[in-house]
Amino acid sequence: MYTVRKVVDDLYYVGGSDRRLELFENLFPIPRGVAYNSYLLMDEKTVLVDAVDWSIARNYINNVEQVLDGRPLDYLIIHHMEPDHCGTIDEMILRYPNLKIISSEQGFQIMRQIGYHVKDEQTIIVEEGDQISFGKHNLFFIEAPMVHWPEVIMSLDTTNGVLFSADAFGSFGALDGQIFADEVDFERDWLDDARRYLTNIVGKYGPFITNVLKKAATVDIKVICPLHGLIWRKDLGWFINKYATWASYTPEVEGVLICYGSMYGNTEFAAQTLATALCEKGMTNVRCYDVSKTHYSYLISEAFKYSHIVLASPTYNLGIYPNMKNFIMDMAALNLQNRTIGIIENGSWACTVGDKIEDFFEENCKLMDILPERITLNTSLNDIQLNDVNAMADAILESMKNIRELHAKIDQKSDSTSEEKAEEKEEAEEEVHEEENHENHDKRDNHDNKNKRR
Repeated sequence: MYTVRKVVDDLYYVGGSDRRLELFENLFPIPRGVAYNSYLLMDEKTVLVDAVDWSIARNYINNVEQVLDGRPLDYLIIHHMEPDHCGTIDEMILRYPNLKIISSEQGFQIMRQIGYHVKDEQTIIVEEGDQISFGKHNLFFIEAPMVHWPEVIMSLDTTNGVLFSADAFGSFGALDGQIFADEVDFERDWLDDARRYLTNIVGKYGPFITNVLKKAATVDIKVICPLHGLIWRKDLGWFINKYATWASYTPEVEGVLICYGSMYGNTEFAAQTLATALCEKGMTNVRCYDVSKTHYSYLISEAFKYSHIVLASPTYNLGIYPNMKNFIMDMAALNLQNRTIGIIENGSWACTVGDKIEDFFEENCKLMDILPERITLNTSLNDIQLNDVNAMADAILESMKNIRELHAKIDQKSDSTSEEKAEEKEEAEEEVHEEENHENHDKRDNHDNKNKRR
């Protein structure tokens, strides 16, 4: 059986995992490895859905050949032209010279830029709304630009509701034999990696993700087959809602993320003191991270998760501590917004960092609410400044309360609007019903009058 598993009737998982790779895109740590997913549809025609990274080519080819069982490979669909999903294109062309390749127009352009040897007569270009039948199964193509490259397409098997979602709905993490999300404790063991994957790689393109989700809402999806991570066949709505939250830059939870840079421990101590004060006041959903020790991809993931962020930084060369600056620059680059920001600044002399952080957010980020309560240290925290710590903790709690009340008003207004629309609809239906009754009554009168005249 090798590492093949059946997904649904006629569709088989033929991908594999790489546990040797340390950095995804040579940027992001992946201590649990990564999966390169590919699927083989066995219909009247055989269809390989996406290829894989060359690092797992040998086992991958064995999987494909095993499922084909002597049949030729007729089609290869490439939804996304990133090399970890197309590294074996040339190998498949060599093994199956009559192979036809299906992709978007820009997909073929990138294919040629990379240097794959695809002949014009082998290419089938698809765009939004195109459909191709392979026998019993019919694939409907959906354009998904900037999720997360411009050439990306997705496809829906209208026969069984399987969505091939390219990089959307993926995750870091190698597969341990399980291929379905319902075979693991996803929320406990996979959600953080899924969030870190989405927010760091596609986070900048939230509006494009939202557009794809709107398209997805118009079709009947029963299974989601991504290019990384686990396949979804149950509780699709739960994971789709997570994507909608991340794509709209809505905080996933109410809580406080405290990120600090500290050379000798003084700024760290102030950050920890604030965390303690928050917990004492009842807000225990608090996480603290050292920006010099924690890879920024984890910080970004947490920043997308939490509603309130406190940045504690010493002044460094009259500016922002370098690792803190890198973090907030990444927040801006990934378009993070809708957060409340608190600032702890430190400087043994010429403390300028607080103003620089605030100016950075005002100039580079949208919808960031900077708390006026600021903690300013002159080297280390003293007893007098404990009042400032408590003031910031109180300001964070007050902000949370105000946001909850605002959301409640919005929800109430939405409910009222829904009720008004329902009442308007009911009134309109009653009017139509009354008009129909009048028309029927008039018809009966006319009929009676005719009978009388007779």
